[in-house]
Amino acid sequence: MKKTIRFVFVLLFCSGLILLVGVGNCGRITREETRKIEKRAEGMIQTLKNYGITDSKVLEAMKKVRRHEFIPLAYRDLRTAYGDHPWNIGHGQTISQPYIVAYMTEKMAPQPGEKILEIGTGSGYQAAILAEMNAIVYSIEIIKPLAEHAKSVLDEHGYNVKVKHGDGYKGWPEHAPFDVIIVTCAPENIPQALIDQLNIGGRMIIPVGAVHSVQSLIIVRKTSEGIRMENDLAVRFVPMVTGEK
Repeated sequence: MKKTIRFVFVLLFCSGLILLVGVGNCGRITREETRKIEKRAEGMIQTLKNYGITDSKVLEAMKKVRRHEFIPLAYRDLRTAYGDHPWNIGHGQTISQPYIVAYMTEKMAPQPGEKILEIGTGSGYQAAILAEMNAIVYSIEIIKPLAEHAKSVLDEHGYNVKVKHGDGYKGWPEHAPFDVIIVTCAPENIPQALIDQLNIGGRMIIPVGAVHSVQSLIIVRKTSEGIRMENDLAVRFVPMVTGEK
């Protein structure tokens, strides 16, 4: 049953769902709203536990990083910002569903000081979770306004994440090798550049497959003896886009 539930929630995240929201309070949050946010954040953490997330470090980071603060103001709704669903951030993109953020993070088990490359910065929320766990985070976003938004909000909250507007297919060779690579969009095949940029002993989590078919969330481990791949979940993510014409 747990596997079935996980597939359904991953599908929600990957569908590129755009939700209509109301803009409220012009960014100002009252004390009463602050208390409500705390309660909703606690509810989100309980939901993650109910779905099988057990890593205390992941749960603590998810509790500390305020999800609503990464949603652009024009799309923010404090009443629903902590629900276990994706949320519109503009440009046809969504902030990640809390469960899939927690799941992928738990699978990679980032350690303090590890160098992590994220492909698909989006709102900056996943990057903030990784930085909260004291990882050294590099993140690439192909949509320039989103890269700018993510960099701004990450800086505002004191997260020293290096954000680049660029093509995720190419990785970030200037800062390679990486201990962990997290990819939040689906190529039809794993880009060789990303494998090349993994450190020995490194791991990568990436959805792979055609956009109109069921894809596989694959865990890649790079050892001194070669590459090991493990199929994890059946998923459906938005396609990985290249900047090359």
